Amino acid sequence: MFFGETSINLDAKGRMALPTRYRESVEEASGNRLVLTYSAFDSGCLWLYPEPEWERVRDQVMALSTFNPSHRGLQRRLVGSATQLELDGSARLLLPQTLRQVAGLEKKVVLMGMGARFEVWNENVLNQRRAEEERSIQEQASAEMAELVL
Repeated sequence: MFFGETSINLDAKGRMALPTRYRESVEEASGNRLVLTYSAFDSGCLWLYPEPEWERVRDQVMALSTFNPSHRGLQRRLVGSATQLELDGSARLLLPQTLRQVAGLEKKVVLMGMGARFEVWNENVLNQRRAEEERSIQEQASAEMAELVL
């Protein structure tokens, strides 16, 4: 289970170092084999999965009916654009240029542990999104959220 956030600088080649606190878990979960794809919901964000978790997600997405245009779009976005990655000897991942460009990833990114996967955000986009979400939560807190004891 991955959680927490880390600010990371991409190097000139588009590589990012996997934070030390995740390395053992990623090794155990996937033998350092990961899959990177677009977020299903957020621009400015990529999803990074340990390979076994990715296979579960991939199989669910591909089981959707291709007769539905929104299903086909999700299949293209997640599965069609997915790229398999492996950590190098310095525990770095080379993020493909096409995925970096579409997500707007530049020098500063944020890696967020989100349970079974990571999110890789453009730092500025994430900060803007947080400000928008904060305003929205204050305006439209759901009944379920109101019952949370945090």
